[in-house]
Amino acid sequence: MTHLIVVLSLIALDVIIFVLLLIHILIRRNGTSETRLAWVVFLILVPYVSALIYLLVGGTHFGWRRQKRHQDIHKMMPTVERPDLADLPGMEPTTPPPYRRVFTLAENLSASDVVGGNQLELKADAEHFLKPLCADIAAATRHVHLLTYIYLTDKTGQTVADALIAAAKRGVTCRLLVDSLGSRDFLRSDLCRKLRDGGVQVVEALPARLVRILLSRIDLRNHRKIVVIDNRVGYVGSQNIADPSFAPKAKYAPWIDCMVRMEGPAVHDLQLLFLEDWYMDTEELEEGLLEEVPHVKPDGADVQIIGSGPESGGDMLTLVLQTCFHMASEELILTTPYFVPDVATETALIAAARRGVETSIIVPKNNDSRLVALASRSHYQSLLEAGVRIFQFHAGLLHAKTLTVDRQLFLLGSANLDRRSLELNFEVNMLGWNPDFAGQLRMLQKSYLNDSTEVDGIKWLDAPWTHRLARNAAGMLSPLL
Repeated sequence: MTHLIVVLSLIALDVIIFVLLLIHILIRRNGTSETRLAWVVFLILVPYVSALIYLLVGGTHFGWRRQKRHQDIHKMMPTVERPDLADLPGMEPTTPPPYRRVFTLAENLSASDVVGGNQLELKADAEHFLKPLCADIAAATRHVHLLTYIYLTDKTGQTVADALIAAAKRGVTCRLLVDSLGSRDFLRSDLCRKLRDGGVQVVEALPARLVRILLSRIDLRNHRKIVVIDNRVGYVGSQNIADPSFAPKAKYAPWIDCMVRMEGPAVHDLQLLFLEDWYMDTEELEEGLLEEVPHVKPDGADVQIIGSGPESGGDMLTLVLQTCFHMASEELILTTPYFVPDVATETALIAAARRGVETSIIVPKNNDSRLVALASRSHYQSLLEAGVRIFQFHAGLLHAKTLTVDRQLFLLGSANLDRRSLELNFEVNMLGWNPDFAGQLRMLQKSYLNDSTEVDGIKWLDAPWTHRLARNAAGMLSPLL
C-alpha cells in the first residue's frame, strides 16, 4: 500500500510539473509557435531531463540587476547631449526607394538610423584585419575600445595585446570587453594579467557562474565583435581575436572570416553599442564620447548599425533578413556557418528563388556542431526543390556571415542564421547600400565558391532513409538551436 502511494505521488508530481511547465511555455511573451511546440514535444519525449534544461535555458532572462542596468542605460541615453547631425553635409542617405524600405524597417525596429558618408574597407581574412587593426591602435591618441566574443592567447591574441599595452603606456585609454564563456581561458591566463598590469582595462562580459543559474540564463552571450578607435575608426564583422588555426577547434581550421574597417558617422553608433555593453558590466559611462560630432566621408556608403539581443524583442534581425529576401529582384548570396532558419525565413528564401531570383547559400561542409549541421541539412530539400543553390565550403570552416542583394544591398556582422544569434545572443550587424562595396563583398562571396561543392539536388533527394531520419530528427530541434 505504501509503495502504491509513493508511485501515485510521483505520477501526480510528474503531471503537476508538466502542466506548470506547459502553462509557462504557452503564456511566455517571447518565442515563436515553433519554439513552443518544440519545447512541448521535448518535454513529452524526455520528461525529466527536458524539464531541467527548460528551467535553465528555456527563457531569455538575464538577471534582474542586469535588466535594471539595461533600463537605466536606455533612460540615460536620451539625456546625453548628442550632436546635431542633420546639418552635417554628406550625412543624408542616398539609397534608392526600393531598398530604402529595408532601412525604414530597421530604423523602426532599432535605436539607430541609416547615415551616409561612410568609408568602408573590406578585410577578407584574419591577416588583412590584424595588420590595419594594430596600425590603428598604434596611431590612437585617446581611446581604444575592443569587444570580442573569443580572445585566444595565440599569436593574434599576443599581437593585439602588445599593441594595446603599448597604447596604454602612451596614455591612451584602452578598454577590452570579452565574453565570459567565449573567453573563459583567456580571463584566467597570464596574457590577461599582463594586459591588466600594462594598464589595459579588461572586463568580463555577462559573467557566467554556477551560482547565477537560478537568477539568470548563463548561455545568453555577448557575441559581438566591435572595435572603436578615437571615435574615428571602427571595425565590425565576424572575426574573433584568434588565429585562423583556432586552437580550441583546430580540426575544422582554418576559420574563414571577414571584417569591415569604417570611417564615418556609423562609427558613432558602434561606439554607442560598446559603451552600453561596457556600462552593463561596469556601470561606467563616458558620455563625452557620444557628444562628439562624427566624421563624414564625401560620397560614402549608406550604413546602419543594428545591435540586437534578447532585450530587443527577438525578431528584429529576422525581420530585416526576410525583408532583404523579399526585396531581391535579381540575386541573393548568403554565407553563414550555422544555417537553421525558422519557417518564415525559409519561406522567404523559397519565394525569392521561385520568382526567379538567383539564390545561393554557402555553408561549411564540416561544421563544428554536428547537431546544428544535421538540423541545417533538414532544410535543404524544400530549398533545392525551389531552385535555391546550396554550396558546401570544404577549405575550412566558413565563419563569415554575409549577405548581398542585387549587387547593391549588403549585410554583414556577427549574427549567424540560427535562433541563438537571431533571438538570444547580443549581436551587431551592419546593413548598408553601396554598389561599389556590395560588389567587393559579392566578389569575396564568389571566391568561396572556388573551394566549394554544389549540393546535387537529385542525389540529395535520393539519400538513404537513415540520412533523412537523422537530418529530420535534428530538424525537429531547429527552434531550440
